[in-house]
Amino acid sequence: MAAANSSSRLGLVERSVRDRVPPLLTDMYQFTMAYAYWRTGRHQEPAVFELFFRDCPFGGGFSVFAGLTDCLLFLRGFRYTDQDVDFLRSVMPPSTDPSFFQFLRGLDCSGVTLRSVPEGSVVFARVPLMEVAGPLAVVQLLETSLLCLVNYASLVCSNAARFRLAAGPRRKLLEMGLRRAQGPDGGLSASRYSYIGGFDLTSNVQAGFLFGIPVAGTMAHSYVTSFTSLEEAWPQTLVPLNGDDGVPVDFISLTKGWLSRVCALVGAEPGKIREGELAAFLSYAVAYPQNFLPVIDSYSVACSGLLNFCAVALALCELGYKPVGIRLDSGDLCRQSVDVRRVFRLCSEHFSVPGFESLVIVGTNNISEQSVTELNKKENEINTVGVGTHLVTCTKQPSLGCVYKLVEVRGRPRMKISEDPEKSTIPGRKAVYRLVDSEGRPFLDLLCLVAEPPPEAGRPLTCFPLGCDDASVSITPTQVVCLRQEVFIKGQVTQPLENPAETRAKVQSSLQDLNPQHKRLQEPESYTVALSETLHKLFTDIQRGNTGNNNNFLLLLDQ
Repeated sequence: MAAANSSSRLGLVERSVRDRVPPLLTDMYQFTMAYAYWRTGRHQEPAVFELFFRDCPFGGGFSVFAGLTDCLLFLRGFRYTDQDVDFLRSVMPPSTDPSFFQFLRGLDCSGVTLRSVPEGSVVFARVPLMEVAGPLAVVQLLETSLLCLVNYASLVCSNAARFRLAAGPRRKLLEMGLRRAQGPDGGLSASRYSYIGGFDLTSNVQAGFLFGIPVAGTMAHSYVTSFTSLEEAWPQTLVPLNGDDGVPVDFISLTKGWLSRVCALVGAEPGKIREGELAAFLSYAVAYPQNFLPVIDSYSVACSGLLNFCAVALALCELGYKPVGIRLDSGDLCRQSVDVRRVFRLCSEHFSVPGFESLVIVGTNNISEQSVTELNKKENEINTVGVGTHLVTCTKQPSLGCVYKLVEVRGRPRMKISEDPEKSTIPGRKAVYRLVDSEGRPFLDLLCLVAEPPPEAGRPLTCFPLGCDDASVSITPTQVVCLRQEVFIKGQVTQPLENPAETRAKVQSSLQDLNPQHKRLQEPESYTVALSETLHKLFTDIQRGNTGNNNNFLLLLDQ
């Protein structure tokens, strides 16, 4: 049954990708370039592009690669329909040769190969995440769509991973940002990739339906404030959970009795308690006696909400049910959570109700990464944190800035040489290796030309770290991992597509292996990305205009 559900969800996801990312979801200049390639007869030339980002997001030391599954589904379904081609005919210059549109109508990705870092991997700046190889016109047309699918997915996944690191492994994280997201697709993507990045739950029901993410939700303040008196509480009775006779109990009277006892226990003034709030809690508890978790700060936590909750929760316990806990959504969450836990313990001890002291406390008040970090520095009793705006909108950094650059045409390296050194690209088709130290931690990602022999564990090698002004270092890896795999060949996905739970586990494993100095949220130590001696020489030769040496280099590699 689980396999059937997984297959069904994958079908839903594939249809979702087709609907959200049709081949026209791209920039116009992709078509103008494709036409120019076609017009000059270069459209079938073999070409290679690489997708990477230049700087780690949020001032951190790492990112998490996400979006690969959607990229593969996009490539598998890539085709222009008659309607697509008719529209392109209407927006391209009238002088465009009509045969070009016939060429577009027959295009697919049967000639495309994609090599990629596994989705869910921790990745670093300037490391090529994906290599897209195939006919020049086709791989050019794929650029914008692939960037669109990877950029936000990796950004929000990285943001979620940082929240997880800030929260620690025990505190649960609830994503609840749909209402604040950048449109429906942004909201759906945020829920999916927040879960992959380390969140436990989502409030987004559609994300639960499509991706199998655990869904959670209780009540808003509007539910509480819609009640004004106990006369509105309905039904007024509740059948005990294990009652043999099935006789309903007057739940309102039972709760009133408990309210008097709770007020006496904590020394509260019954006159300050909001009757409408009590009515709301009663009605909700009757509807969900096994899942009672209300928001308790619609009025006053100490003077009303907490007391009303305890009375209703203790009445549920007397009838054999187990309440879940409460949600705090305003004020000093840390202080309030401590006060709430103290009252829970008092009730548990004084009324002999086992487990009452450990009811869940959820905090949800415009939570940011800094807020979560501060939870670990202050005394608090919050079990679950709900995060919305700062997670899904990535307020600290709105874009990852992935780019898609040409590195080879007709087997010859290509390089962008910019007046801004940061925008220069590294030429040639590459292999990417992750070097691991004796403690099992990655310490360097090595970029080599694909024709080079791979580095070997236990054997010293010389490489050139990026950003170190041509200075070389000698290193000896304990283990060498080839980072990229062929995942799409001749129109077919060649690796099993993972579900979000599988990718989520991979993210946590990848983060676990990373050295703590690289995953610090503030002022992390930079992870080293380096070029092999051969690739560094090619890079510097092209940069200096030594094309003759470049050709000799290629002849050596061909041998």
